[in-house]
Amino acid sequence: MSANQETATRVPPGQTLTQGFPVLHYGSVPYYNDMSLWNFRLFGLVEEEVTLSYQEFIALPRQEFRNDIHCVTTWSKLDNVWEGVAVAEVMKRVKLKPEAKYVMLHAEHGWTTNLPLEDFLKETSLFALKHNGELLTPDHGYPVRMVVPHLYFWKSAKWLRGIEFMASDKPGFWERNGYHMYGNPWKEQRYDFD
Repeated sequence: MSANQETATRVPPGQTLTQGFPVLHYGSVPYYNDMSLWNFRLFGLVEEEVTLSYQEFIALPRQEFRNDIHCVTTWSKLDNVWEGVAVAEVMKRVKLKPEAKYVMLHAEHGWTTNLPLEDFLKETSLFALKHNGELLTPDHGYPVRMVVPHLYFWKSAKWLRGIEFMASDKPGFWERNGYHMYGNPWKEQRYDFD
């Protein structure tokens, strides 16, 4: 298979490759002056709520992940290298109630997005701290960004602050504003009418 053919199999329909890393978000970019005020919550359908401080979170074991990302606005970026914390590592710290089937990602400014629990728990999903060897910039989600590479990139919430475990699916910010509830780039699930 040629390089062009291989690339074609990695780029979903309607997407265009970019070498850059476009910045897209709603609202202002949060800047943190005092990381002692930052924390990360695991709550909802859990036996006991867990809150990690910034120091506790960045001390978690890290690993490297490589993936392609696809934005709903039609750009794709291949061969990203992330350093971060595997979802499985964070999940060691919490016990879910059996009725938990979905998660809501909670980020700064009240921003949210939903995921089925099975997608959140995939081995490819991670909490990113670095991208291509550099700490995330504020524009790209510093200090922690969710990365769910098999879905459109709006599901990879920037400025993540917590995970809520839920029994049923409900829309997050963009989903309430017309985006698809799931967001599979290979099926072009961009908007709720797709």
